[in-house]
Amino acid sequence: MKKWFLSVFICLVGCQSNPTIPASSTIVEERHQTLKDAQSHLELGKFSQRKHPVVALVLGSGGARGYAHIGAIQALEQNGIHPDFIVGTSAGSIVGALYASGKTPNAIRQIALDMKVQDVRGFKLNKQGFLDGEKIEDFVNKQIHHTPLQNMKIPLYIVATELKTGKKTIFNYGNTGQAVRASVAIPSMFVPTLINQKEYVDGGLVSPVPADVAKSLGADIVIAVDILAQPQYTETTNMWGMFNQNINIMQHQMSQVELQQADVIIRPDIREKAHIFEVKERNITMMAGLLATQTQITKIKQLIESKQQQLSDRVKES
Repeated sequence: MKKWFLSVFICLVGCQSNPTIPASSTIVEERHQTLKDAQSHLELGKFSQRKHPVVALVLGSGGARGYAHIGAIQALEQNGIHPDFIVGTSAGSIVGALYASGKTPNAIRQIALDMKVQDVRGFKLNKQGFLDGEKIEDFVNKQIHHTPLQNMKIPLYIVATELKTGKKTIFNYGNTGQAVRASVAIPSMFVPTLINQKEYVDGGLVSPVPADVAKSLGADIVIAVDILAQPQYTETTNMWGMFNQNINIMQHQMSQVELQQADVIIRPDIREKAHIFEVKERNITMMAGLLATQTQITKIKQLIESKQQQLSDRVKES
């Protein structure tokens, strides 16, 4: 229980940018995952006029394994690969917010290493849960200087689940910390996040690796980082292990459908860690993300080259 409880809070690492909105004061607007909405709010319609392929980075859910996203971003940056937009769910929404706000991989890494449990954990006795996500929201907003979603340096889409209907919801406007709070709100642990009179919970419930969202937003190349626990590595000799395995199997099956829309899938070699808040374990997980991404760099560059050639040929024909 302690192991799992600690792992949840790794789902937490913040972001950065221009101060405009006080923490916890601005309501996030919900937008649908359609290209039309993307064009109206983040001008992704301009992508169709660009002379280079549109690259999307998808950062999936996975609790404590979220540190691996930092290593993946570091490897991409080292090789001159920069996404045109980011889609994040659950743990991926936190790292995605940091990166989208303009922070460098080294800065994100330092935030991850410095983070303390008390920075993000707030208890609240409630029939719906025992953790209040307000500290998470404030932590994220502090890191990103309260930059709203629509002002991110890299367009960012955050996935959450509407509790009442089970509908997948994409946030791309308003209070970034609040959207992240909704995306990481594990049911029965966290009190649901109330936005526009609707309750939202963990995006990983309906979209653990939202590659399909990235594709629907107009990406030519979707790079998906899949940090889900692999069922074969889950301990099933006790009741808690069986509970975890139920979730792992369901998320694994959902992700297989979503990942059909990914052009590149990065799967860091990580297992559950007993002491995830130890600096050594954080470093190991980040390194796993970096190493797994490095093995895909050649493929990514070839894809970009190929798409670039197709765009050039199209321009010549027109």
